[in-house]
Amino acid sequence: MYQSLSAVHSTVSSLKACQADLATGMDIVTSVALNLIDDQGGEENSGISKMEALMLECAKLDREIECFVDTVQQATAEVTAQQQEALFTISSRVKENFTEKIAQLSDADLQTHQKIVAFIESINRSHKQASQESRNIEELDEDLAVTQTQVNFTCPLTQEDMVNPVKNKKCNHHYDEKPIRILIETRRKQNKKCRCPVVGCGNKDVKESDLVPDRILKRKSKST
Repeated sequence: MYQSLSAVHSTVSSLKACQADLATGMDIVTSVALNLIDDQGGEENSGISKMEALMLECAKLDREIECFVDTVQQATAEVTAQQQEALFTISSRVKENFTEKIAQLSDADLQTHQKIVAFIESINRSHKQASQESRNIEELDEDLAVTQTQVNFTCPLTQEDMVNPVKNKKCNHHYDEKPIRILIETRRKQNKKCRCPVVGCGNKDVKESDLVPDRILKRKSKST
């Protein structure tokens, strides 16, 4: 009897291992779907629908395995508490109980599966983020179109196009990041304040904390 129950327990352990592998596979599908959304810039893609269908099939299989494992464990628990003769009917009782439980399940319930909930939430969140990033880029392009005629893209220190433009929060002048930081550090070692290198500017104390990256000019430098 105990040898037979041992074989049953071994089979149940194998099924639980399959569930763990199934969960890992569902995580991979979710990751691939999110990467696809990023690559497509948040646009609708038929591949996402196919992946969602695959996730539902995996959730259904996971649920059936869970149901079968519960049925077997319940049946074996009853056997150990009864006469040995009950072992000979365990297979038919498991099959009968499992069939009854499966018949009571609904595909609609799969939407509450932990992995399905996480998948849908991640997809929706990724779509929103991608859409917001797309809007931000459009706004940057609009801002760039306005500022292109207003800002000198030449660094006042190097007299060359800025590679990593930064803006001074105090006087609103722009510089290439590396040369302005070098100038500030040089003045600091000389125990002197760094004056804004733009001719006519009254800002006599430029500090590193005043410098902020300028994304608009950065995009311009990449596009030229």
